[in-house]
Amino acid sequence: MTWSASARGAHQPDNTAFTQQRLPAWQPLLSAGITLPLFFCAGLAFIGLGLGLFYSSNGIKELEYDYTGNPSRGHSGAGHCSLCAAEGQGRAPPPRCSCSWNFTLPELFPGPVYLYYELSNFYQNNRRYGVSRDDSQLSGLAASLRHPANECAPYQYNASGWPIAPCGAIANSLFNDSFSLWHQRRPGGPYVEVPLDRAAIAWWTDYHVKFRNPPLVNGSLALAFRGTAPPPNWHRPVYDLSPDPNNTGFINQDFVVWMRTAALPTFRKLYARIRQGNYSAGLPRGAYRVDITYNYPVRAFGGRKLLIFSNISWMGGKNPFLGIAYLVVGSLCILVGFVMLVVYIRYQDQDEEDSEDE
Repeated sequence: MTWSASARGAHQPDNTAFTQQRLPAWQPLLSAGITLPLFFCAGLAFIGLGLGLFYSSNGIKELEYDYTGNPSRGHSGAGHCSLCAAEGQGRAPPPRCSCSWNFTLPELFPGPVYLYYELSNFYQNNRRYGVSRDDSQLSGLAASLRHPANECAPYQYNASGWPIAPCGAIANSLFNDSFSLWHQRRPGGPYVEVPLDRAAIAWWTDYHVKFRNPPLVNGSLALAFRGTAPPPNWHRPVYDLSPDPNNTGFINQDFVVWMRTAALPTFRKLYARIRQGNYSAGLPRGAYRVDITYNYPVRAFGGRKLLIFSNISWMGGKNPFLGIAYLVVGSLCILVGFVMLVVYIRYQDQDEEDSEDE
């Protein structure tokens, strides 16, 4: 009897305010005097921030050019890019082709200037496409290099049975158009190449954490990838993407940028920065030419390719939607606040009349 009583007492909680839930608590009463000012203050704050974001976005200068080369959209005379598009129609991989875009800047295009390429109607957010990669392989693990993940199929092994590195549909569809910018400093003078800074265009976490080359074999990256095959659409192996040893293999900047998939079917990816030499302050006025190596086919799926020169502000790149969204939410808060105020005044008067009648 004594044993059962002591055992039963051992399971009883302590008789404290915490265990018996007697701690003091604050339970706010959301009266009209508290709720209405919150709505109006939140609405004014959102509208102010929205106006700042909207005008900041409108102050960003952009210069874009559609070089898809689709004659039905009036691109037949656009630097012969339509000829390149026609030659590559239905051919995989398409033949190498070159075209150009000539434009003139009447005034300084203020820097820093960023060069983007934009693709439309390209669904990188497709689930089967998005999972078609092997993150262990991309992190440099030798085991995954020889035995790619099943998610990479059908780009897991080539026809000869060799493992593909990098494997998967994302890597196989790597964007491979290239661009060079030339400036004519005086009318009738020669064109001078504008230096494009292609370093550090990828996210820091991607380049330094997620992507790693496999260990070198006898000091050679090519030997580290021996026994693997490049993706079917690639013209060269992954270890030969660049002559720079710090920008080749899985840590190639263009490759790392491409492997971060986009959430929407129309997206931009950074190609280069223009911030060196005489162009650190921006692009001076004058005539320019962009030489385009046209490799990437998009007409088969109704896509478009654009080149975009853009500068940035404190909020980043051009994004009018963010400012509009803040303005809409702020206006709704103000509107709801006025509706609640009208309802409160009306029913408060009615309650006073009812109390007087009683």
